[in-house]
Amino acid sequence: MNGLRQGFTTGTAAAAAVKAALLCMAGEENHTVEVSLLQGGKLEIPVQSCGRVDSDPGAYYGEIVKDAGDDPDVTHGLLIRAEIRRLPGTAVVLNGGAGVGRVTKPGLPVPPGEPAINPVPRRMILQAVDETPIRQGLEITIIVPRGAEVAPRTLNPRLGIVGGISILGTTGIVKPVSEEAWRDSLVPQLNVIAAAGHDTALLTPGRQGLNWALQRGIPEEQIAETSNFIGFMLEQSQKAGFRQVILWGHYGKLLKVAAGVFKTHNRVADARLETLIAISALLGAAPELLRRIDSANTTEEAVQQLTAAGLDRPVLDAAAERASRKAGERYGIPAVGTVLLDRNGVIRGSDRNAERIMRERRWTPTGS
Repeated sequence: MNGLRQGFTTGTAAAAAVKAALLCMAGEENHTVEVSLLQGGKLEIPVQSCGRVDSDPGAYYGEIVKDAGDDPDVTHGLLIRAEIRRLPGTAVVLNGGAGVGRVTKPGLPVPPGEPAINPVPRRMILQAVDETPIRQGLEITIIVPRGAEVAPRTLNPRLGIVGGISILGTTGIVKPVSEEAWRDSLVPQLNVIAAAGHDTALLTPGRQGLNWALQRGIPEEQIAETSNFIGFMLEQSQKAGFRQVILWGHYGKLLKVAAGVFKTHNRVADARLETLIAISALLGAAPELLRRIDSANTTEEAVQQLTAAGLDRPVLDAAAERASRKAGERYGIPAVGTVLLDRNGVIRGSDRNAERIMRERRWTPTGS
């Protein structure tokens, strides 16, 4: 793992908090608890504290501090608390308390109206219950005191999860800077769009592109962020059944797609200036202009050269068309359109598919 330290998920923290509370209820106070992972193995988790709930002496609590290891996770350091009360009968009821989000839209693993505690963490919590002396007649409430404060820094507001964070995790372990986990965390955006009945999605690499889209009246419920995983999100869009997709963002990012580069981190590939040079040459640009583009330090500088020559819109329109064609051919989406913007959010290039899709959806025309 390149010397980086692994951590554990919010789901693991919740299961550990439940186990700590139940053991405390049974008269055992532990500095650590073992949590069983559904894929095998156990994790030993430090217990922050446990004891009786002040407001309800018949209830017990357990608290765990979420440790994401060396992963840059916004939930790192959050306190995860479980409060447990006895119920008549044998049922085990799981609730989400303060700081745990509530699902409001379909398309997620948890149905609307339920607390955002995903299926694997739910199973881990029930497994933790089974490993204690008190296994039946329980009301369990998961609480994240700072959850509502942290939630705006997650994708939850975009997914229709309100009031707090989600209790997540598929393996129970957080792998530092895990590309797979980061990539997979983006997919629920598409599921929510599809579940709302939309056949068109707008994909944008980041928050800046999102803001530019919102300024033009594009509904937030049809926008998904891709980060650098544009190809992956196109693949997932095809699997979700979208008929139309618009790629929307700064030309410095989407020019890579025009070159057939679908994972756009700068460590993977570039080809932006080469793409501008090739398209400009096909459109009859003078050799001297091509040389100035080739020597440009940034894509912005290269586009300034095109603007001075009156070729910026033709070249960027052609680049948009090329990006759409390559994306559609590779990922099998019936219609892909592309809109290229500059760092001020001004649209500098687009193709016919993008124009048509936006016109049909009555979104602000791309020429504005």
